[in-house]
Amino acid sequence: MSNAEESSSSPKDMSFAEKQAERLKRLRTLHTARNEARTHNHQEVVAEEARNKLPTNYEAKKRQAEWLLDDQNKREEASKQGKDYDRVKLLNISAVEAERLERKKKKKNPDQGFSTYEQATVRQYNRLVKNMPAMEKEQYEKQKQKYGDAFYGGPNVIIHGMHEDRKDAIDKMVDDLEGQIAKRAKYSRRRIHNDDADIDYINERNAKFNKKLERFYGEHTAEIKQNLERGTAI
Repeated sequence: MSNAEESSSSPKDMSFAEKQAERLKRLRTLHTARNEARTHNHQEVVAEEARNKLPTNYEAKKRQAEWLLDDQNKREEASKQGKDYDRVKLLNISAVEAERLERKKKKKNPDQGFSTYEQATVRQYNRLVKNMPAMEKEQYEKQKQKYGDAFYGGPNVIIHGMHEDRKDAIDKMVDDLEGQIAKRAKYSRRRIHNDDADIDYINERNAKFNKKLERFYGEHTAEIKQNLERGTAI
């Protein structure tokens, strides 16, 4: 386009009708942009209001649920390929990360000893639930469609006789019970106090500590102990 043509199409050379049409075009463009901005702002306000109504830990729970679902999918994929998923996962993380996860696991469920029967029951329940096999999504959906409202149970729902236990589930329950019985059989009963034994402790805790010392260092300190008892130690 030459300079003469550019000058002929400049705003100074445009007619009133052309100028009016150009203004209307710009006005429509601004009007459309304003409506789009208004719609976008309204959507953001609605979304922010919905987020404010959610629990404070919603995002963390969402990320955890997404991670669990992704982890379950990877576990199923590894199972189809005949691989041990836990081993494959450990091969892909560093030793420092593995140690951190182990510390986190111990910190999440520390063994603080016996406090109450309620706490002992909760700990036992969590341990049993943790050892349960992963949920089979297809089997879950089939049972959900089969039982309908009775799937979740309730005060007015009779579910007795509706569910048929699988043989592998029964075998797993039996194996778990036998494992609990075998583990319980290894527990030692409280030792009966021996009145003839030497008293070298001030309380029960000190007695246990002395027994531990004797077990590890008794053979190395036997002569020193005899000299102290005879009074011949230098």
